[in-house]
Amino acid sequence: MKKLIYKQLLFVISKTNILVGGQAVMDGIMMRVPGAYATAVRNKENKIESYRKDFVSIVKKNKKLNLPIIRGMIHLYESLKIGFETLNWSADIAFPEDQKQSNKIADIFMNIVSASFAILLFFILPLGLTTIFADVEQKPFYFNLISGAVRISIFIIYLLALSLSKEVKKLFQYHGAEHRVVYNFESGKKLGITQAKTFPNEHPRCGTSFMFIIMIIGIITFSIFDTGIIYFFGEIKLYTRILIHIPLTPFVAGIGYEFLKMTAKYRHLLVFKLLSAPGIMLQKITTKDPSDQQLEVGLAAIELGFGKKLKKYQGKTFKAEAIG
Repeated sequence: MKKLIYKQLLFVISKTNILVGGQAVMDGIMMRVPGAYATAVRNKENKIESYRKDFVSIVKKNKKLNLPIIRGMIHLYESLKIGFETLNWSADIAFPEDQKQSNKIADIFMNIVSASFAILLFFILPLGLTTIFADVEQKPFYFNLISGAVRISIFIIYLLALSLSKEVKKLFQYHGAEHRVVYNFESGKKLGITQAKTFPNEHPRCGTSFMFIIMIIGIITFSIFDTGIIYFFGEIKLYTRILIHIPLTPFVAGIGYEFLKMTAKYRHLLVFKLLSAPGIMLQKITTKDPSDQQLEVGLAAIELGFGKKLKKYQGKTFKAEAIG
């Protein structure tokens, strides 16, 4: 059960596809770089285990797919796929005792349970509560504004509740380590623990910010579709919203990807600083100050990911901008 909770939480705070970035995994960090991704984990013997895999996005292979929103949906799918793979690998190292007892059928079943719980908590529950307690079912904007506020509130409470655990705090420290190492790389300064320690834990394109942006954009997008349903059918029911909103989530995520890309690229402008501020504030919950050993893991992951190509990028500065 502990491993299941970790997986669910890590998907919430993981990043979108970027020039350099990744996500915290169990007792480690995955770093995604151009053409590959690498994962480093500190095992029970306090040694770093790591592996690397070549990877090129389908958006890079097929330029026809490099379209606004579409590319975001594809990047989200690819990021989830990579994240799931690296999480499983890190879980086997972090919880070797569970690996001996686990089997594929049980793992698939638990992943289905985890996904179902997330859908119930972040989609069905807000829609149900708004339908029951707010008399705005046939007023699309007000309905989605209220349900969106409920969803955001549940999200924040969920993060705060999990942050009370000492083990989750360590996870958040690795999350902070990941951000600091990415900042270190983007600054053009030599990669190292001393340099990485000088950067903040919060990063403008973090998955926590991405989740918050999706929730905000969902209010507008779902309102438009709900209005269409009412226009053609005269009314909209709770089950109709559930059947429409859940499949629309990848589309909303695609819009969120474009928005996050824009706010990261132009974060020096006041308007985008204000728009990205809520997501940055949420990272006060999901990131904590990392130890030197945790930074060492992040550095090991990024160095392994680049390999000999690291010299090509070292010394250059990069903006926090998504690929595509």
